[in-house]
Amino acid sequence: MDCKADGVGDERSPSSSGGQSPDLDRNPSPPPDTAGGGEDGDSDAIGDTVYSKHWLFSTLTRLINMVTEHAEGDSEGQMELPDGDEEDLCKVWDMAMDKDVAGLLQAFKATDILVGVISRSRCPRLTEICVGILGNIACFPDTCATLSQNENLGEVLLLLLGDADPPTLLETSRLLLTCLSQKDVCSLWLQRIRQQTSVRSNLCFIMSSSTNTDLLEKVGELVETLFDLDEDIMKSWITAQPKQAEGDLDVASCLLEAAKQLRSESPNGLEVYLHALQLLTTIDEGIQTFAAPDGPGQAVGEFVGEVVCKDLCQAEDLSVVLQEQRSTLLQAFSVLQALHRCQDQWRSKADTSVPLIGTVLRVLQHDSDATRESQSGEEEKKDEQLEALAEAAAELLADICVQIQKETVADLVREGYLTERTCVAAARSLTPNFQTSFEHLQCVLSEADPRLADETPRLFPSLRSCFKSSCLDFHWRDNEGVTQSKGD
Repeated sequence: MDCKADGVGDERSPSSSGGQSPDLDRNPSPPPDTAGGGEDGDSDAIGDTVYSKHWLFSTLTRLINMVTEHAEGDSEGQMELPDGDEEDLCKVWDMAMDKDVAGLLQAFKATDILVGVISRSRCPRLTEICVGILGNIACFPDTCATLSQNENLGEVLLLLLGDADPPTLLETSRLLLTCLSQKDVCSLWLQRIRQQTSVRSNLCFIMSSSTNTDLLEKVGELVETLFDLDEDIMKSWITAQPKQAEGDLDVASCLLEAAKQLRSESPNGLEVYLHALQLLTTIDEGIQTFAAPDGPGQAVGEFVGEVVCKDLCQAEDLSVVLQEQRSTLLQAFSVLQALHRCQDQWRSKADTSVPLIGTVLRVLQHDSDATRESQSGEEEKKDEQLEALAEAAAELLADICVQIQKETVADLVREGYLTERTCVAAARSLTPNFQTSFEHLQCVLSEADPRLADETPRLFPSLRSCFKSSCLDFHWRDNEGVTQSKGD
């Protein structure tokens, strides 16, 4: 971990951690004197490293003295971290990435020391470094298990999510993610987060107001992980009533605001937020929120649809786009399908955009072409994620087509989205699982463009059965050129 946290971007703000952290009855205790005298180079080395136990011991002791002296003096004023001390502490931050060093820091009671420093710190940079050191210690299962049992750390860390300093928030989120990734302590941290109600409001505030790309990415990962691991947290957060007097937003709207901020800056971050939104659509409480007349559903749908059309599938070479963006597209299509089923309850219902339907048709056409090539031995086995993407696109198209209007179909034809090839792709994708949707599309197409409705099955006789429908009077030519009529 780069202890200087370059690239965070936001102007540093005074840390508020001192006022939020639990009061400690005493100053942090110095590390136990287990470092030895430092005369023998071999005994002074930490494990197989060249790092010195004595130097590490001295640095931690100096850290305690520095914070104590400030607390006994001008405890209300902001503390300045001398360059030399900052450099040494940054070395400890980097050293903590080594397993032997992390273990020794635990032996030195570093967690207690650092939590005490964080609680008394009036220096944002010092707070950030201390949390960063703890984050590196937590990267190893044994040290993470020991660190996680510290109740003071659990309380201080969750309260730090309300800090005003972006680098501190970044390191706090990273430490929480690291602990949640360790299966032996994951449940302990989930329990703490469920009990600390400020976590939701603090994370929502960051997502809805921050412009810091790195911070938004990490907070998005944290929220996504929490939703993925604990459905109860997701349910309680989506149903929590925001405090209107304080300008709070619901969690879905906050996810949307962060996704908008990351749209052009971080494709990976955008995918994380789309997945978090998709997870919300898997629970009834989430669907109810999106379906509410004044809820965030319509705004989320318009944003995701625009991202799909203008950002993800704009390039001419769709095969490259699908390879690179298939995961993000899969999340987007899943969200759009769920929202499409909510739109009847929205205050103002808008027709699905023609470019979005056209994009879905392009994806299905690509899948249809790839399937034919695979069957002819021209390509290797299809990617499972691409197959899942094609299934999601087919399901979304089926929901759209079951009530598609003649004007929309006419626009699709006029703008070149609905062609003979995409009609065939639609037929292959919608039959037999979504026969009703395809039959309705047939009926409307026969009214909007009778020529295309008649020409497509004639040119693709292998799919002729797909185009038969009781609601149409289709005409096509068989292989002998005899005109046949169905639907009389």
